[in-house]
Amino acid sequence: MVTVEPAEPADAAQVADFWVSLASGQRRYGSHIRAEASREPIRERMARAAADGRLDVARAAATLVGFVRYGIERGPLVQDAVRGRVHDLYVVPEQRGSGVGTALLDAAETALRDRGADVISVEAMADNEDAIRLYERRGYRPDRITLEQEVENDKRSRGDG
Repeated sequence: MVTVEPAEPADAAQVADFWVSLASGQRRYGSHIRAEASREPIRERMARAAADGRLDVARAAATLVGFVRYGIERGPLVQDAVRGRVHDLYVVPEQRGSGVGTALLDAAETALRDRGADVISVEAMADNEDAIRLYERRGYRPDRITLEQEVENDKRSRGDG
């Protein structure tokens, strides 16, 4: 049986390992994040999120099998809605399709609603059809679209010269 519960700061190293797997997997969808090089700052971020109550983990027996990190957006702009945001959601491959992702998303949505969110946003790489399917089944619809292009600079040459 899988349970979802608030993470402890001691879970941060394992969650950072999961995050590295998540970010590494996103490379096939075009992500530019250097996952392994980001391990230590992510471990610190996850420890802070756990201490602040913005990180939940899924456990099967005593083994971590997934996590979700979330929070309320803060910033200088005045908005007409309080936006909750799911920043990261990850389930180990052998548990995918078993409801763990849904349970983690449920926990994040509940926590965000309890903290005053009027709307909740999630993010997925454009080509990550599995993630998009999960979010669409839950009623999420596109809000913004980010477009990207490569540019010629000192680090990248298109071979034109």
